[in-house]
Parts: sequence; C-alpha cells; structure tokens
Amino acid sequence: MSDLIIVHPRFDAIWPWAADHFRDLLSQHGTPSFVRLEATDPASLAAGWKKAGAPTDVQRLVCLGVATEVADLQPLKALREAVFEGQRPDDAALALLTERVVSIYSQPSEGFWGQSVAEVGLSLTLNGLRRIPQLHRDIVDNQQSWDYSPPDGVGKPQARGQQYCDDDRFTSGTLNGKRVRIVGAGNISSRYASFAHALGADVAAWDPFAAEPAFHRTGARRELRLEQLVADAEIFVPMVPLTDSTKGLVTAAHIDALPTGCLVVTVTRAKICDIDALRRRVLADELSLAADVFDVEPLPLDDPLLGRHNVVHTPHIAGRTADANRRWAEALALQFQSQPSA
Repeated sequence: MSDLIIVHPRFDAIWPWAADHFRDLLSQHGTPSFVRLEATDPASLAAGWKKAGAPTDVQRLVCLGVATEVADLQPLKALREAVFEGQRPDDAALALLTERVVSIYSQPSEGFWGQSVAEVGLSLTLNGLRRIPQLHRDIVDNQQSWDYSPPDGVGKPQARGQQYCDDDRFTSGTLNGKRVRIVGAGNISSRYASFAHALGADVAAWDPFAAEPAFHRTGARRELRLEQLVADAEIFVPMVPLTDSTKGLVTAAHIDALPTGCLVVTVTRAKICDIDALRRRVLADELSLAADVFDVEPLPLDDPLLGRHNVVHTPHIAGRTADANRRWAEALALQFQSQPSA
C-alpha cells in the first residue's frame, strides 16, 4: 500500500498547516510519500509524481493545489482513493477515475471553521457591548477614560458614575438577558446561538431551511418571519453564507426596522445585508456595529466606519485559524478507509 501527498505553495498560501496535518493523519496508518513542490515547479500531479520517484503502486492520492490531467493518472493503476483540493481534475481525468472505480473525497461541509467564526462572533459581541477596543486604545493615549465622574460632578440616576463607561445610546452591559436575534441556524450560527444561550441571552433565530433540532439543541426559539426577528432585536446577527440567494437577504427595510441602539454583529459576509442602509444607520449613531467583514476589503484608511465610538472592527480574520485548517484536513482524511484493500 502506498500513499502520496502532493502540495503546491499556492495551496499553503491559503491553507497553512493543513497539508502537514494531512500527512500526520495518514502517517497513523503507514508512511506516506510527501512532496511539497517549489513555487517555480509546475502545479501539476505529474511534477509531484516525478519528484516522488514515479511510484506506480499509489493507492491513496492527495493533490493539494495541483492540476490533474488524464495522462497524469494513467500510470496509477492501483489507485483506489483520492482527494483533489484547490483544482478540479479535468473531465477526461474524472472519467478515468470513474472507470477505475476510484473513490473521490471532498469537503462534506464548512463545519471545519464553524467554531473559529462563532467564537470571533461572540468576542465581537462582548467587545461591542463593553466598548473594550475603544477603551484599550484610549488608555494608551490619555487618562480621560479613567474619569468616571458625571460631567458636572453631580451624581444622577442612570448616568455616568464610578467605573461606568458604557454608552447608553446603544445596547451595552452583559450579554445575559439581551434579546439576541440570529439569521441562520447552520454550522456557524448554531454554535453562536449556543454560546449566547449559555450566557443567559434570550435567543431567537430565523432559517426557513433548517430542521427543528438546529434550534432547540442550541436553546434558540425558532422565528418564522424575518420581519418579526428584527422587530425587538437588541443584538442582531446575520450569520449565513453569501450565495446568490442570500445576497441582500437582510434588506434596507429590515435594517431600518431594527430598534435604535441595536448592536449588529457581522462575521460571515457583509453583503448578506443592505450595506448602504447599515452604514447609514451606524454613521447616524442609530446602531452600533461589531464587524469582521465589510463591503469593501480592505477598508480604505479614510473610511468613516474606522475608529468610530460605535464600531468594533477586525480585518476578516474570523475563520482562518491553524485549528480550523487542521479540522479541514481531518474532515477529508476521515473519509479514507483505515486499511485500504490491496
């Protein structure tokens, strides 16, 4: 039995840690041949196969970021299982693989980075509620943030006081007790919902395609209408993938229906929402925003969203952790037979 893994640097540029973890996983059942091509090498199965010594007994093949043509596969007559990530084999190659009854594995879902994105969503929520990034920045430059006194020095109910510096114009304080309203009940949003529920939030979610268990196992109440979901939101979290059907799913009317002061958290894709409406209300101090994703990336340095008192932002980093990239490899490697037949 022979395993061969071929990886091109262009794959490592997108999925660092994944290829090496794949090798470690397959090493549990043998010693795979591992070829990492140079940036100047052709990004092809043929180039990697030659560097591996042109083995013909390969039964398990993993191609990461390399092209595969039918001529490259002809010598691999023992091949039984394969992964092609980063570039799909051409039609003739796929036909040959089908003829030879080779099992081809691909990612079953995007669950590999669900945890990473959901955790960043929770972090942004907590930072948006307490203005932690703004205070972190202020304390470095001046000591004004240490002054908790009322402006005129006279204590007043429901006003600034000792160690109190939240902005009452927007949803603030604890996540506990807040009305969290989520668009989506998938890999990311269901995890986020369970986090918010565990911290005591009142969680409701809208997803017309999700099965009932996706709601009750996270402690979320199922909302049947999106317009009802936005009506009482203190924290609004649109958390679905961006596809042709979800682009602009949250319309300007939905954004305008959000209660004044609502905190909006975005960690999947910005264009799920009507961005013009969201920007308008945030810049008018009607909503606060905690965002990892934007309509334009990178944001221009003069973008009015940057550095605002009611905006917390990170540069689209939610999903790509080393942990998530390793989970990516695990989800693929798990599909291989533990002891392939000879």
